[in-house]
Amino acid sequence: MMKVLGISGSPIKNSNTDRAVKMVMEATMAGKQWFYKLSDYRISPCNACLGCVESNRCVIDDDGLMLAEKAFKADVIIIGGYTPYSSLDSRTKAFLERLYPLRHRHGLMAGKPGAAIVTCAMPQDRPDMPPACENGLQAIRNYMLEEGLRYVGGVSVLGNVPCVKCKTGIQCQVSGLKMIHGPDATVEKVGINTLEDNPETVAALQKLGQDLRAAYYGG
Repeated sequence: MMKVLGISGSPIKNSNTDRAVKMVMEATMAGKQWFYKLSDYRISPCNACLGCVESNRCVIDDDGLMLAEKAFKADVIIIGGYTPYSSLDSRTKAFLERLYPLRHRHGLMAGKPGAAIVTCAMPQDRPDMPPACENGLQAIRNYMLEEGLRYVGGVSVLGNVPCVKCKTGIQCQVSGLKMIHGPDATVEKVGINTLEDNPETVAALQKLGQDLRAAYYGG
């Protein structure tokens, strides 16, 4: 029975990232599915102490131990994050760092199919802006390549800047909406990006889940 682990680094309740990860998980049709939202857990970054070399277990006593155990037991791993300041968010990065103990001597994550999902507010047709989604996807892909996982693919999801919930957006001169969409941008003009309203992204996520299933069963 295939076991799939889905991780979301987004702290927003029922976020685009959450739903995207779950969509890929469902498309794998795995018999066992574990979904974890990192903001619900305590997880510190790696201390680079190498206290895990002999045991393959981190010396930091927090929820990172449980999450690493789930990653070890999973057959397929799907990692979803978002991109504050156009780089991978700190929770997802901390989670990846805490999988480091599984590396030593045995390479316990090697060979597992893996995928990346990254939500960013930066449209990909803006060459004058930082490549936020690409940066996030590459960070997750780098982890998988360095640990010997089989990177099956990644999907970027168009999300929203936090400014869409701020009440001072019209007056704010450093609004993310204005930075991306111009000085006259407002929430009403720009709108809220919702995963399900983008059929191309939904199709890409479903295909990614199917590809993960094929990678696992196809060897």
